[in-house]
Amino acid sequence: MFRRLLVAFALLFAAAPALAQSFPVTIKHALGETVIEKAPERIVTWGWGNHDALLALGVVPVAMPFSTYGGGDNGLHPWVEEKLKELGAATPVQLSDSSDIPFEQIAAQKPDVIIAVFSGLNTEQYARLSQIAPTVAYPDQPWSTPWQDVTRIIGQVVGRPAEAEQLVADTLKFVADEAAKYPEIAGTSFAGVNDFDGSIAVYDALDARMKFLTDIGLVLAPSVTELSPKDGSFYYPLSYELFDQLKSDILITYYETQAASDEFFAKPYAQSQPQYQKGAFASLVGIEYVAAVSPPSALSLRWGFPHYAEIIAAAARSAKK
Repeated sequence: MFRRLLVAFALLFAAAPALAQSFPVTIKHALGETVIEKAPERIVTWGWGNHDALLALGVVPVAMPFSTYGGGDNGLHPWVEEKLKELGAATPVQLSDSSDIPFEQIAAQKPDVIIAVFSGLNTEQYARLSQIAPTVAYPDQPWSTPWQDVTRIIGQVVGRPAEAEQLVADTLKFVADEAAKYPEIAGTSFAGVNDFDGSIAVYDALDARMKFLTDIGLVLAPSVTELSPKDGSFYYPLSYELFDQLKSDILITYYETQAASDEFFAKPYAQSQPQYQKGAFASLVGIEYVAAVSPPSALSLRWGFPHYAEIIAAAARSAKK
């Protein structure tokens, strides 16, 4: 049923004529509302994955962050590099990627609009960026906007809402087709974890990666919510002594190298977990694969999801033995 609905949704948008969006456009978000007077020509992105959605819509920003995580020496994720080549575009100016926003670098690009739909902007940073150009922040909580909403909001910003809806529909169909290859995924409960700073980092329901996994039919284990401090963060620390209270069919972990993954699963507190003992764990290994789903985008999903689905399905099969 889910796949049939997605196919129907995609066909509906394919058949509908694209309607030009008139300006000005007002975008409401968690830090206020932003009026975009006319179709922007010089766009700067800040945060994670915003330029993915922009490029997927065929629009090249004048500047975007240098991707230190998974971007290699040139600061470009492989799916971004491929898309720039497809569009015949040069690499945009790459902004210093740090916790400190490079305001001067951004201002030097003379942007018409600054897109930070998936970001961690605070009110002070937003106010300062808004002095440079109209700035669009996240709709709800920082670092939590699902890729579908990132795509749709950016579609509004650039005057391509119909194209954005079509892109979402096409990407959902791709994901559904890949997930359908592994029926064992549906209904399997999961917890996303990493070993971090002396405790187990448990990814909470707010995390965009966890939202995506529920989209493909997995079920966030009730224990994740039960143990959560519910403090609005996308993850919370869980002591090693309480790790056994995190009950789920499978565990999903994210590591840059196989050695790091092996080190975690060699620890007594990991080996004592029922999921480990059954082989019901999906360890996503490789910095580019991790980056492709942290969080995913309309571009990165096509690059990384087939592998992700394969290892999750293997864990789900082990859980059901």
